[in-house]
Amino acid sequence: MNRRKKTNQILKARAKRKNAKSATSNKPKYISKADRAKMDAEFETEEQLVLETQSSSED
Repeated sequence: MNRRKKTNQILKARAKRKNAKSATSNKPKYISKADRAKMDAEFETEEQLVLETQSSSED
């Protein structure tokens, strides 16, 4: 491999890595199963509180 080809190969690889790092991902952030269960439990308790306050205000 001649010197010019090797230099071009290195520069292209660097540019490719730079573009890959700067590109943002559209993938949503990972939430673990335990965190999802915790969030669901919090949502249910909040929902129960809202229902209790609504039923007490109707009386």
